Amino acid sequence: MDPNLRPVAVKRAQKKWDQPKNASPPPQLIIYNSLTRQKETFVPNEGNLVIPKILLVSYFCPIVRWYICGPTVYDSSHMGHARAYLSLDILRRVFRDYFGYDVEFIMNITDVDDKIIKRARQSHLLKSYFNDSQAPAVTKVCQDVIDALEHFRTKIENETDPDKKKMLDVMIKKVEEKSSALEVSMKAGEPVAIEEAKGRLLNESRDVLSEWLDHIHGKDVRDHSVFDDLAKTYEKEFLADMARLNVLPVDVLTRVSEYVPEVIDYVKKIINNGYAYAAEDGSVYFDTKAFEQNPKHFYAKLVPEAYGDDSEQLLKNMREGEGELSMSDERLKSKRNATDFALWKSSKDGEPFWPSEWGNGRPGWHIECSAMSSAICGSKLDIHAGGFDLKFPHHDNEIAQVEAHYDDPHWVNYFLHCGTLRIQGMKMSKSLKNFITIRKALEDYSPRQLRLLFLMHNWADVLDYSSSTMERALQFEKITNEFFLLVKDYLRRHYTPDRPEGYQKYQTRELKLRDDFSKLKTEVHAALCDSVDTRTVIEKFRELIGLGNVYIVEKEKEGTVPNCLLLRNIAVYITNLLKIFGAIPQSSQEIGFVSEDEYVVFFCRSLKQSENLTCSCNGAGTTSFNKEDIVMPYLDALAQFREEVRTIAKEHKVNGILEKCDDLRDKTLTELGVRLEDRSGKTVVKLVDR
Repeated sequence: MDPNLRPVAVKRAQKKWDQPKNASPPPQLIIYNSLTRQKETFVPNEGNLVIPKILLVSYFCPIVRWYICGPTVYDSSHMGHARAYLSLDILRRVFRDYFGYDVEFIMNITDVDDKIIKRARQSHLLKSYFNDSQAPAVTKVCQDVIDALEHFRTKIENETDPDKKKMLDVMIKKVEEKSSALEVSMKAGEPVAIEEAKGRLLNESRDVLSEWLDHIHGKDVRDHSVFDDLAKTYEKEFLADMARLNVLPVDVLTRVSEYVPEVIDYVKKIINNGYAYAAEDGSVYFDTKAFEQNPKHFYAKLVPEAYGDDSEQLLKNMREGEGELSMSDERLKSKRNATDFALWKSSKDGEPFWPSEWGNGRPGWHIECSAMSSAICGSKLDIHAGGFDLKFPHHDNEIAQVEAHYDDPHWVNYFLHCGTLRIQGMKMSKSLKNFITIRKALEDYSPRQLRLLFLMHNWADVLDYSSSTMERALQFEKITNEFFLLVKDYLRRHYTPDRPEGYQKYQTRELKLRDDFSKLKTEVHAALCDSVDTRTVIEKFRELIGLGNVYIVEKEKEGTVPNCLLLRNIAVYITNLLKIFGAIPQSSQEIGFVSEDEYVVFFCRSLKQSENLTCSCNGAGTTSFNKEDIVMPYLDALAQFREEVRTIAKEHKVNGILEKCDDLRDKTLTELGVRLEDRSGKTVVKLVDR
């Protein structure tokens, strides 16, 4: 070989990289859609996301425009309202905080409605009557009650609900008993006894008298503030109840009274498109026949079997949708078709009104949501949601109105309806005496406990509210809280991020628990993708906590310390999802549930002046503190001192000291919300609710 020739250096090429492939495609979010009565892949109008926000911070969040039907504010909010609004709050949080959508959440307040008008007039007239009844002779009160009873009996003759009819009959009987008692007192001639009997009669006759007074004097109530004040009172109460349930504030709140000009313009457009007509009395009705006859439209998309059925039930539903003050024979005769419904109601004396080209009137119930949602969201809506009982006719009429206004056969992509609520297996009704307000429920259970109950039922299913179902929620809260407390105790004693001994080797047992943890996380994600199946998620939490507890017990029996980092990861994972569900405040820096004890907040505020404490704003305008950072060093020192004293007392057989140590554990600290658990070789310190 020529010595001048040298080997040519050949550069090695980088080995080809193989793209990883999933064994199976990741699940997509599907949601039960009432429009198809099956689960459908969720695709918002502005595009979709691939990766949940909880797994990757998303810098592009498609907007999801979501409208829900709010309450008609004429009475206190009840557990039926909680079923809808708490369930929708959970759904909204999952869409926003788990799947990463930019949800614009809009809700209306119906503050113009026949129920509000009648309730406001009755309350106003009854209050005036009670004030005036202090002076008139007692004989007038007796005669008024007799007249009121006669009117009331006439009114309930046509009542078809047997439970309600029975309740009204009982009401009449009680009034008659109090009336007879007053007559006896009048014959006895005792002035004090007469006044007391009159007071009892008036109190028992409130419903009967208010119905009668409204029949006689309702047309004379002309002050609009009478109606406004009642609606504002119950709107304020509703919003306060939602805040106590930890329901997120809506992004946009619309009130019917503030959108009357928009409603009038909306109705005009429907008339111009040929789907509505004005009646002689100044009312405007939607023409269901004209709408249905157009080939591109379809009336009653949600409950198609209801339309075309001339049964009494259909007509009853349509009449109830019109409102009690709008169901006179004269008004019904002004309709072209029995299924037509009011877009604009002409107002009679004693009813609030706004001027329009058809005369003084007010919006119909169904048109309110159509006009307000369109004013905020335009012609297309991603999600519309509400209670199951609103499907027909309310939501079907909403759909028809919007499609008639834009003359477009497609308005909303997904319609979500929350399942109904039952009380111990029965429908909730005042006539069945099982009517429960939200405030009454919150006297018995905490907001977190109620939310856990709702999480244990899927949003579209029937939810039974009873002592037995609440017991299951309380049990889940307890086992979850005990797991959190146990993990936090291990972390306090054995894990410090900046010290090497806090990081333990993963042995075979730890690897097994980690693999089980990963599998359950995958199953939780699949459940949330499957129409937000929180019921399955809660069961997976229960399974995961069980695996963690078994692991801890095994390690305690071996006399070794569990892998604190692995336990922390499990506890943090459950905590984060419970935050997303609204069961734990987002501002909390702790693992697990946050105590609601007010004394802790007071204690923290008193210390904040002199110590650098972990704190954050909780979004409600108040400051929350990590109380464990404050009190645990003191409690650990106390527990250690007690353990040393017990050890010495056992060695010297001083039973009196042992008894005092037990009193400290079982009485003194328990009353302060601190639990000491004497385990083998150590004392576990837990902060619990008192």
